Amino acid sequence: MTVTARLYGIDTCDQVRKARSWLRTHQVPFAVHDFRKDGLSPELLGRWMSHLPWDALLNRRGTSWRQVDPARRAAIVDQASASELMLEVPTLVRRPVLEIGNRILVGFSEPLYRGLFVGPSTDPGNSLPKPSTAHDQD
Repeated sequence: MTVTARLYGIDTCDQVRKARSWLRTHQVPFAVHDFRKDGLSPELLGRWMSHLPWDALLNRRGTSWRQVDPARRAAIVDQASASELMLEVPTLVRRPVLEIGNRILVGFSEPLYRGLFVGPSTDPGNSLPKPSTAHDQD
């Protein structure tokens, strides 16, 4: 049985485009969920937050974050406040989010994708540590 990856993000995001291109190039079956078209449900965000720290999911670098009122940004101090804001403004979720089997990865990293889908390199000097935004689900 082939497990299909699910890629979450927005169509116009460069990192999502890179991830989609990488997945296609490496013939990884995947489905796309666009936050702008398909929305972001409390259940989906809750599932991610049960396996990832909320601050790994909240993108504080992008345009969407800069457009949030400074007082509102200052009030984001915990999972509940971050979740409320991300549900209100789904483009605040760091992209892409990739679900494959029991794994959730946040952000695009070619070495991480290669390790996950292609397997470890045969070069012992090319071992890569797991980024902190890649988490196994229980």
